[in-house]
Amino acid sequence: MAEMQTADSGARKKGGKVRSKKMSTRVDLTPMVDLGFLLITFFMLTTTLAKPQIMPVVMPEKDVEEEDLQATKESQVLTLLLGGEDVVYFYEGISDAKLDSTDYSAEGLRRIILDKKDRVKEQWGESEKDDPKNPGQKKMISKLNVIIKPTKDSRYKNIVDAFDEMKITNVALYVLLDISSQEEAFIKNPAGGLDFSVEEQAQATTK
Repeated sequence: MAEMQTADSGARKKGGKVRSKKMSTRVDLTPMVDLGFLLITFFMLTTTLAKPQIMPVVMPEKDVEEEDLQATKESQVLTLLLGGEDVVYFYEGISDAKLDSTDYSAEGLRRIILDKKDRVKEQWGESEKDDPKNPGQKKMISKLNVIIKPTKDSRYKNIVDAFDEMKITNVALYVLLDISSQEEAFIKNPAGGLDFSVEEQAQATTK
């Protein structure tokens, strides 16, 4: 609501001149503040809030015992060590492992997985598995086994990105495990090699 105020100066200047009346306006912003709160309340009640995005993780129904483990060839295993600053360390097998690193780009981690997947298929072929989307039918899956182990320096986003690459590259056999002290030492000193036996790998899997 706008109001107009007038200021009347009845004084006369020398020479007989009369001052003109000065008028000033004042805008009352109280209704505008009320309208602003009404609009904020309206948009809060009518706007759809962002829904949290979650990633389903299939957990085992029971603890895995060592006798339940299936033997896997070292040449079928690719281990990913998720490091800090979006760096992925990886090595193949366990005996005489060579550590290398890459990033999460399509030309980085994805290329490494697809290359390893092709070599496993060429050497060992593929496995037949029931297709859950088409009951009664079979589908062929790669025998590549990917072990994902985040380090203390990695972020949650790195795990999500690694799982996304498993989905994009159609890797059916992958697992998330804790990193071992031997692998942490391997990252710090790749030239020293990996002092991590097959038996220790099996024990780490059953924890």
